[in-house]
Amino acid sequence: MDRTEIVLATLVAYGAALLALGIWAARRTRSTDDFYLAGRKLGPGLAALSASASSSSAWTLLGVSGAAYLWGFKAVWLFPATVGGFLINWLWVAPRLKRIAQENGALTLTEVLIAGHPEIWARRIARSAAVIILVSFMFYVSAQLQGAGLAFSTSLDIDAGTAVAVGALTVLVYTLLGGFWAASATDALQGLFMGATAIFLPAFALYLAGGWFPVWASLTEAAAGGGLLLTGEESLLIGTFFVLGTLGIGLGYPGQPHVVNRFMALESDRALARARTMALVWAVVVYGGMLLLGWSARLLALGPVPDSEQILLDFALEFLPTAIGAVAVTAVLSAVVSTADSQLLVAGSAVSHDWNLPGSGRSIAASRIAVGVLTLFALVLALGVPESIFSRVLFAWHAIGSAFGPPLLILLLGRRLNSLAAFLAINTGFLATVILHWFPDGPGDVLERGLPFVLSLAIVVAGSRPARRA
Repeated sequence: MDRTEIVLATLVAYGAALLALGIWAARRTRSTDDFYLAGRKLGPGLAALSASASSSSAWTLLGVSGAAYLWGFKAVWLFPATVGGFLINWLWVAPRLKRIAQENGALTLTEVLIAGHPEIWARRIARSAAVIILVSFMFYVSAQLQGAGLAFSTSLDIDAGTAVAVGALTVLVYTLLGGFWAASATDALQGLFMGATAIFLPAFALYLAGGWFPVWASLTEAAAGGGLLLTGEESLLIGTFFVLGTLGIGLGYPGQPHVVNRFMALESDRALARARTMALVWAVVVYGGMLLLGWSARLLALGPVPDSEQILLDFALEFLPTAIGAVAVTAVLSAVVSTADSQLLVAGSAVSHDWNLPGSGRSIAASRIAVGVLTLFALVLALGVPESIFSRVLFAWHAIGSAFGPPLLILLLGRRLNSLAAFLAINTGFLATVILHWFPDGPGDVLERGLPFVLSLAIVVAGSRPARRA
């Protein structure tokens, strides 16, 4: 069998495994509570791996390794930014959000945010949240489709547009199979794929590069001609902006509805404690591994690389045996599907459930229609507006994180938000990110990654008070 046949066979086998899991999960989905939140019976393994895979996406495997290859050692700041976000979510957000969601009977993050507000304001907040989720996830899912298209076109030598369309169809068909159980079970499988890839590929790349010392020597030598080692900038002030902007990525973690809904679905506090350990180990392995892969690849003769985000795929297909390279391509597709299916599910719930809150009926059919429409728009965006996966993911990540993160954090502190402050904070965080995205990028894009979050946080702090205790 040639390379194309092996890759295709691997992808078909992987798709069959996803289909089997989808059928299994569909049999467990007997109610709307099951469809949206797995009946709050999610175990630690499913919760840890599915939340981790959903928060990572193709950006992690392709974007982080590509940034390490392109930036050199200054990409190291991506590690505390991402792992720090995991720490905030699992150590602080998860136990509090789980308790509040259970007390309120909330099935979505939006329901948590509108609890206790008068009906007219609750409806305004819920509809604003639904629009923000739909717009942000349209960009996010389009980035995942680009990742799928890149994997297909690089490994199978087919047209990029055709590859993106194939990726969209793959994600859509799978997502329509089932609800939260299906997304969580398959995301857990995909998290295992990503973890294995993040161990094997970097270790092999480091071996081929001659070990850590040659890699470190190449990084310091490159930095010597381009500024400070830790930032790659000649000015300490500009370097500080770069570091702050990169660390700002971690601010987006608490506000991601497709990630924090796993905390709401956990079956027990004991399951939470075990899931926390698994998720943090996963984060260290995957993000550290992708940085190491990108740095090691700088020493290897990969030839001209038109797109740094192809580094993982180029390395896998050039240096690994064909069968193992096919598994690496499948891992990229895993990263794509693990985020896209969860985001499409949340987008569907935003239309069918959140839009008519409070006191609305819940239509699974409407959710499926919303999933299809969002996938179509994301496909058009992926094909018609080319942009790097790294840039597009971070825009959507910060838009939604700056909208929902500050109101959620203030609620988890035990404070009560007035309705106007909640409404303004959500919309300010989102719109400020959109506006700043059109400005020229500064070092670390510090304004887009930090200012919207700070503005939203300032609003919720000013508009909150200690909650009354019963």
